[in-house]
Amino acid sequence: MAGLRKGVSYRRIERPYTRKSKFKHRSYVKAVPNSKVVRFDMGDIKKTYNFRVDLIAKDALQIRHNAIESARQIINRHLNIKLGNNYFFKVRMYPHHVLRENKMLTGAGADRMQTGMQLAFGRPVGIAAQVLPGKQIFSVKVMTRADVESAKYALRKARSRLPGHYGLGVELLQPEIIVKEE
Repeated sequence: MAGLRKGVSYRRIERPYTRKSKFKHRSYVKAVPNSKVVRFDMGDIKKTYNFRVDLIAKDALQIRHNAIESARQIINRHLNIKLGNNYFFKVRMYPHHVLRENKMLTGAGADRMQTGMQLAFGRPVGIAAQVLPGKQIFSVKVMTRADVESAKYALRKARSRLPGHYGLGVELLQPEIIVKEE
């Protein structure tokens, strides 16, 4: 049994032609697969933070839901170990686009088991997020300048799990409160 196709197969942005209707007989895609992305907000949501570090896409591409979940786990694990609960991490995209595959069989007797390009719409195999250049993929909010370096490192580690090229952006949300000792 074959597993997942390589990510290169689904990286290029294509027109979202899925026709998911509330009336089942009008739908081409009968059921949308469940997303593997479990959580979108992690860390302490209620605190106010001074810095925000973003992972920003440089290319237009599609990112599959299993790649998003893999990168999310890497970032969250690193931040949790290094910063405890003094961060807020947000996944800034949601996988909506349904990926389809027209399964083709090979080998002896395969000619009797498939239709080829007749009725070649394909069955849903997964979902992906469509990302344009300049879109923020992940955001991490932290308190101090030392924590910014740790957040940058976590986002750099996650880049290897995602297709395409990414940059990092750091933004000062509010001036740091400096307490002087007397």
